Amino acid sequence: MSKKAKGVISNQLRKKRFEKDEMTQQQLAKAIGVTRQTIAAIEAGKYSPSLEVAFCLSDIFASPLDELFQWQANDSDTSKV
Repeated sequence: MSKKAKGVISNQLRKKRFEKDEMTQQQLAKAIGVTRQTIAAIEAGKYSPSLEVAFCLSDIFASPLDELFQWQANDSDTSKV
């Protein structure tokens, strides 16, 4: 059972920041206790947030997790499970 799930996590953080009075990455980072670089990496899809960070983001934007983050599995990988 060492197979690693493969897929893509997309997010709506940039959109949500702009909907919330054009909040900057720095303001968001400070509000949840991470660096601006962490927010930039999450928005760019280069880094997946921890559950703690994801729940903090959900609280900040008053949005459910599935509205902030979406998972798209690779079709070729689902047949091997």
